[in-house]
Amino acid sequence: MASLTEHLADLVDDADAAFLFSPTASFHERFVGDEQDVVVVAPDNDVDAETFVELPLSFDNVRDRIRFGIEGAMDAGIVDEGDEVVCIASVFEGETDAVVRLSVDDEVHTGIYDLFVNSRADPGVIRDVFEVAIELGKKGQKGKPVGALFVVGDAGKVMNKSRPLSYNPFEKSHVHVGDPIVNVMLKEFSRLDGAFVISDSGKIVSAYRYLEPAAEGVDIPKGLGARHMAGGAITRDTNATAIVLSESDGLVRAFKGGSIVMEIDPEEY
Repeated sequence: MASLTEHLADLVDDADAAFLFSPTASFHERFVGDEQDVVVVAPDNDVDAETFVELPLSFDNVRDRIRFGIEGAMDAGIVDEGDEVVCIASVFEGETDAVVRLSVDDEVHTGIYDLFVNSRADPGVIRDVFEVAIELGKKGQKGKPVGALFVVGDAGKVMNKSRPLSYNPFEKSHVHVGDPIVNVMLKEFSRLDGAFVISDSGKIVSAYRYLEPAAEGVDIPKGLGARHMAGGAITRDTNATAIVLSESDGLVRAFKGGSIVMEIDPEEY
């Protein structure tokens, strides 16, 4: 019978690359000069790693963290489809405590890296808007399902390609998404029609906006309605990112460049 050490050796044997997630300097030094490529995934390259992928957000979900790192490495040409990689990360707070092996394939490439790193809006702003949409998806409005559309970034162009449906409660305010009180306001206003427009820095520019970009050429899955079509179209015509909560199926979808780049089930997040 194989020993535990042998089983662990099989886990890392013949891997093409090792991904270290936010390692300490001493831990990283153990891998310097290893046969495999060593990729550090962290907010900053504090360990002076030769190969580095930026982690602009702290993903509490380890699966999302790993997907982000691998996708960033794919975008940078560090790893390719078919490569075998070993990911070494921390599941619990403190020292590195988990080793995961997986094959790089198209299913790993979800669009999450491009969404957070290459969007105009600050990554923290996109995260905060996602959190509002996900919480709405979980709880709804007074226990009932609700839909919502948030357009983040490139606010000037978005405002030019939309018109007001009603008064703008944020017109003379300087509030930002992420503030707990503001998030409560967003959830309350979400029961009314129209999109929220949010600036690159997270300022709430407007609510109740009717988006007017042409829908021709926007391809969305069957069963998704006008809210998703508008979100796709506005991101095709501007550099904004649209985050849409579906009232019908309860999923949160992100649009960028006219296409869906990410889909989340709030109940599984």
